[in-house]
Amino acid sequence: MRPMPGPRVLFVKLSSLGDVIHHLPAVTELAERRVDAHIGWVVEEAYVDLVAMHPAVREAFAVSLRSLRRNPLAARAWRRIAETRSRLARSRWDYVVDAQGLIKSAVVARFARRPAFGLDAASARERVAARFYDVKVAVPRAMHAVERNRRLVGEIFGYRPEGAARYGLSRPQARPAWAPASNYAVLLHAASRDDKRWPAERWTALGRSLAARGARAVIPGGSDAERATAAQLAAAIPGAMAAPAMTLVEAAALLAHASHVVGVDTGLTHLAAALGTPTVGIYCASNPALTGLHGEATAINVGAAGACPSVEDVERAIESLAPPA
Repeated sequence: MRPMPGPRVLFVKLSSLGDVIHHLPAVTELAERRVDAHIGWVVEEAYVDLVAMHPAVREAFAVSLRSLRRNPLAARAWRRIAETRSRLARSRWDYVVDAQGLIKSAVVARFARRPAFGLDAASARERVAARFYDVKVAVPRAMHAVERNRRLVGEIFGYRPEGAARYGLSRPQARPAWAPASNYAVLLHAASRDDKRWPAERWTALGRSLAARGARAVIPGGSDAERATAAQLAAAIPGAMAAPAMTLVEAAALLAHASHVVGVDTGLTHLAAALGTPTVGIYCASNPALTGLHGEATAINVGAAGACPSVEDVERAIESLAPPA
């Protein structure tokens, strides 16, 4: 007699980078609880390669909703959505779980044409999203985003999450070819909002302190403007380099092989922590108890909303984190 196939589970967690990373521990835990599960994930096109870095994710489905928001007439984005909708409809998922709780993610979950699970109206980020779900789950809002994801998936599959969150990403084997061959620290200065940024003079002071300890600063930037700022910072720090434009996979490789990462409240800082690199998160405008670095012993948060940390605060946090073995 043939063994019964394991459950086919489709997660919908589209964006942003930090939100996608926050869902990884829930995937890790489910894969350990249900080793026979076939796990798929619908995500924004920019993050498909990151999702594929989790060994439990068997299929990644891309959508391009962000492209449509920028250009509603973008033919390629509409084709990608149509292709993904067709693929999802042809598959027979046993569970379709919208872990984002937005109207757009709830609509994408319906592409699979199977019963959908999601947060109830009191728990979802957008209350109306709950109307799209066949099964609604209550999850307290006053929890870290990682724990909300773990709780949602645990409630659906009948277990209670235990222990520290584990992200489960496969670490890139080698640093980018252009990265320093010696000890380096990555400084992530760029943020989506001005109030999340750390002052340039503090980055410069921190970079000089790291240089005195033998760590070369590598300073990335996603946009042209951010790379220009990175170049200005690098010029003021001995031995520092502004990183070239890179893919998300290259960024993961850079972060994975750093001695330390220091970053503001941005997705790449969460990625560094998820990869197990000693990471300090700088918080100036948001509450790290809800969305800060979480679950890894090699990560620490400093600062809070309205309380930007000093250079000395960050230096003490770095000293408290042992470098990777």
